[in-house]
Amino acid sequence: MSTGVVQPIDRADLPVEAPLEEAPTTPPRWYALVWGNRKARVGIVLLGFFVLVAVLAPVIAPYDGARTDFEALLPPSAAHPLGTTTQGGDIFSQLVYGSRTSLLVGLFGGLFATAIALVVGLVSGYKEGTVVDDLLSFVTNVALVVPVLPLMIVLVAYSDVRGLPLLVFVIGITSWAGHARAKRSQIITLRNRDFVTAAKFSGESTFRIVFREIMPSMTSLVAAGFVGAATGAIGAEAGLSFLGLGDPSSISWGTMLYQANAQGAVAQGLWIWVLVPGLTLALLITSLTFINFGVDLLSNPHLREE
Repeated sequence: MSTGVVQPIDRADLPVEAPLEEAPTTPPRWYALVWGNRKARVGIVLLGFFVLVAVLAPVIAPYDGARTDFEALLPPSAAHPLGTTTQGGDIFSQLVYGSRTSLLVGLFGGLFATAIALVVGLVSGYKEGTVVDDLLSFVTNVALVVPVLPLMIVLVAYSDVRGLPLLVFVIGITSWAGHARAKRSQIITLRNRDFVTAAKFSGESTFRIVFREIMPSMTSLVAAGFVGAATGAIGAEAGLSFLGLGDPSSISWGTMLYQANAQGAVAQGLWIWVLVPGLTLALLITSLTFINFGVDLLSNPHLREE
């Protein structure tokens, strides 16, 4: 029979629940972050396709890109998938071989511009407030205010030689200033960190501190700068070639557009001669732009998608 009195509960008799152990989390790899972004994934696939076409150009193209001994103005057919030009060149073969020039200019032009931006930006930021910083900042400011396209046109037009090395050189020395300014701002925020102070006290040289201690912490910024510089280099080469300032002995998408414009391709109904190189050029630049979205995730966690 219940007496109505509530007996106190001894907490010692209750089962003790084991504390939940948090699963160890590891930060995702950089390639997983980039590949996990949808835009970057599309860009990587597109860029991989263009690289594959450039590498396998002798296998994919039915003829040599410089060959012009075919009958002019042939319509698309099995022998000539995109037809022929007014000079008797196979448009499809020129398109395939032209990918090599665009990718090479993008690679070496981007590397050259990135190297200049790294040296100028990192040294200037590390030496902030000194004469070295004032001199490098002055050079950077001058390079920023000078119109890039007219400068490139003047340098190429008055050069005695034409070719891929000249284009890479001109593009590199005219497109580094903006990236150098960004790297200078970044190194100013890093040069007073504990690991930099420890490197100073250990007696390491300025070169080693800047390029071995600080620069690895800016990998994502350097990668983003390279992709942006490569994109600009590809567009600059196409623009210079379209103006007739490219290498006349090489085949590129810019020279294809120049020849199509000079020969009045649109007026003669050869719209495919203009459309195809312009479209492929736009796709290549778009692929690099999409890849830059993924590279931004490395330095900005707020942009990362689930």
